[in-house]
Amino acid sequence: MLYVERNDQGEIIAVRKSQNLPQDEFKPAIDGEIIDFLGKNSPKDSIFHLLASMDMEIIRILEDLIDLLVGKNLIMFSELPQKAQEKLLCRKQIRNHISKNAIIFDDSDIL
Repeated sequence: MLYVERNDQGEIIAVRKSQNLPQDEFKPAIDGEIIDFLGKNSPKDSIFHLLASMDMEIIRILEDLIDLLVGKNLIMFSELPQKAQEKLLCRKQIRNHISKNAIIFDDSDIL
């Protein structure tokens, strides 16, 4: 999720990960206005950063989906390719390690 700042004409003039001004508007990252703004007014790196941020969200969704399928015995974790098992276990261990000392942990803010 992103925050947008608008000018007096209602056009987006800035996009941020966190709220900078009280009037900043909260919008989903996959919003047509944001994509248009980034495409017209920002270097291509901004669009790639947006994609990378969305990829991180998708990765977390896939991890949760795999956990759900394994938990319901629809697939066995051992049926996944060895490399996938290793990466999933590694990410889970890192999240567990980080969250031990935090009251609330949201890995969507990593990028």
